[in-house]
Amino acid sequence: MAKKVAFLGLGVMGYPMAGWLSRKDYRVTVYNRTTATAERWCEEYSGDMAVTACAAVQDAEIVFLCVGNDQDVEEVVLGEQGILEAMKPGSILVDHTTTSASLAKQIAAEANTKGIGFVDAPVSGGQQGAENGQLTVMCGGSEPDFAQVESSITSFAKAVQLMGPVGSGQLCKMVNQICIAGLVQGLAEGLNFAENAGLDAHQVIEVISKGAAQSWQMENRHKTMLAGEYEHGFAVQWMRKDLAFALQEAENNGSLLPVTRLVDSYYAEVQALGGNRWDTSSLLARLKSKNDIKGR
Repeated sequence: MAKKVAFLGLGVMGYPMAGWLSRKDYRVTVYNRTTATAERWCEEYSGDMAVTACAAVQDAEIVFLCVGNDQDVEEVVLGEQGILEAMKPGSILVDHTTTSASLAKQIAAEANTKGIGFVDAPVSGGQQGAENGQLTVMCGGSEPDFAQVESSITSFAKAVQLMGPVGSGQLCKMVNQICIAGLVQGLAEGLNFAENAGLDAHQVIEVISKGAAQSWQMENRHKTMLAGEYEHGFAVQWMRKDLAFALQEAENNGSLLPVTRLVDSYYAEVQALGGNRWDTSSLLARLKSKNDIKGR
């Protein structure tokens, strides 16, 4: 019989991720705070919906969670109607939300007292990766717990790796966001420079993307950046949330993150321009606004 799983949180990431589990013939029960979204999911995929999170997780062997932030996770998992009270012993909770490593450890400790496994498993690849089943998933947890969920996670991922004990997945995601922040700023500066220099920026990318400057961001975001289109992808507000985790952890472990801290301040300027929900590639919009001030 197909494995029974629950998926809580049907946002731009969770919706297609739960869909891939259904396509892989898992028995999926979904829950979302906005009931209409869960109803729409059930019309599109094979599965059931529950009206409460606790109802969704009953009898599930694996519970997947993908919500907004630490507060959301705490409410769903540890709150008065938290799902740990409804999950059965021997089941495993997989949290795909990007949170602090400390919260992951707290949840794991609480789950352990109830005989429930826990794996922190933040993802990278954005909405496009979720829709195409091509996410990268960085996991923290015990080897036995990871072994029980790895094949399920591969339903929507192209790469899944156990990074170490609980919290390690979140720490790895922080590294991911640190690297992306500097890279996107560099791409924004390069595109802005190309246009100010009178070059055809599309032609520039066509050439340099074949060399050492190539990156996923360059290949997938330069066209929308040059068109000034940012109503898609990973929102600035979520990137700032993730960078805050990285900056706090850097304070704890003594790491220097000067570029990350600087780019975070640039994202604050993008928010001031009204770009709270713009894609992270909107760093170019900040530079163009400064061009306008200079009269370029």
